[in-house]
Amino acid sequence: MDADEDGAVVGAASGAASARSAAAAIGAGTSSPIMLIACALMAIGVVMVASTSASLDHSLFGPRWWLTPFGRQVIFALFGLGLMVATARLTPAVVSWRPTRRVLPFVVFALVAAVLVITLVPGIGHARHGSQRWLPVGPASWGFRFQPSELAKLALAGALAGWFGRRRHDPRGFWSGFVPGSLFIGASVALVGIEDFGTAALIGTVGAMMLLVAGCRWRYLAVLALLGMAGAIGLVKMAPYRVARLTAFANPEADPQGAAYHATQSLVTIASGGVAGMGLGAGVQKYGYVPESRTDFIYSVICEETGLVGALAVVGLYAALVYFGMRVVQHARSRFERLLAFGVTVTIGLQAAMHIAVVSAAAPTKGISLPLVSAGGSGVLTFAVAFGLLAGLAARARDPVVSTRTADD
Repeated sequence: MDADEDGAVVGAASGAASARSAAAAIGAGTSSPIMLIACALMAIGVVMVASTSASLDHSLFGPRWWLTPFGRQVIFALFGLGLMVATARLTPAVVSWRPTRRVLPFVVFALVAAVLVITLVPGIGHARHGSQRWLPVGPASWGFRFQPSELAKLALAGALAGWFGRRRHDPRGFWSGFVPGSLFIGASVALVGIEDFGTAALIGTVGAMMLLVAGCRWRYLAVLALLGMAGAIGLVKMAPYRVARLTAFANPEADPQGAAYHATQSLVTIASGGVAGMGLGAGVQKYGYVPESRTDFIYSVICEETGLVGALAVVGLYAALVYFGMRVVQHARSRFERLLAFGVTVTIGLQAAMHIAVVSAAAPTKGISLPLVSAGGSGVLTFAVAFGLLAGLAARARDPVVSTRTADD
């Protein structure tokens, strides 16, 4: 071997080592912040649920406190933490095995769709506030219920990533791309939107964005947008209260004690906090004034008790999550992982944005929680898995055995 060949070999080896070092740096520099952001949001959720559950006549740690909203949130956060860590550890092995990622996303989607159908069956699904969205879990005395529509968010992202992650499924084609993608999105929106318009709107938007990123033609997306608008109008007209909320959003002064009550009280709650806030636990709007203070309007209570400083800190955490999530998208090893990371990131970021828009009266009132912060086991556990997926996809870059080039099926 002459000097030139020897130099070429050394250079190639050096380049490979540099690539592995860069991959490790990406994984180490992205997965850890994602996990830390999730832990911070869970901690904020536990604290704020404790605050919104406070009562003047009993302690948070009274008898059977684990069955109170605060106690359940603590349990959900602990289980969520374990789920997130387990998902982050399992994801690299699962997504690196081609047969699994070819089949698993569609099996999960089918199972979630079946559970959504079961939830709509009278006598099986549990109704609350006029919406049948929950399935009972465990003894009735425990009061535990699960909301399958939360799983539909990740199931749709996985199904679209699984379909368009294969080279033979050209996203620019009508039959190979637009039609299958539209069917996945349409089925999810239809099954969820019957009882939960807000989540259906979120799922439909995320699905359309994934089609766009996958490379679907603009004219097909225009058709999908028209179909989506027609479907949205149909879902709104199905329930009179949805029409009332849209009317109240257009003219809140017309019915401040009726359809616009939620938005009005939320704005009062936000304005009460000022810059520094009234202090943790010192808020007053949570005592029967702002509805659903632990769930759909928890961000307004955060604004009241922690002020502009706390409100911006929460926004900053979600913005940081989107940034690190997009880094995972940028450095993903395959089209499947790239689309999955994008779908998960956009789902978390868009839901947070929708929640904040609703509580600030910038969007019509709808039931949409703040990821990992709002009370509720369904949301906490589902988004814990979502954060674990992102962290696992980021950690794939730590493996020096896997090639750093982008590979597609």
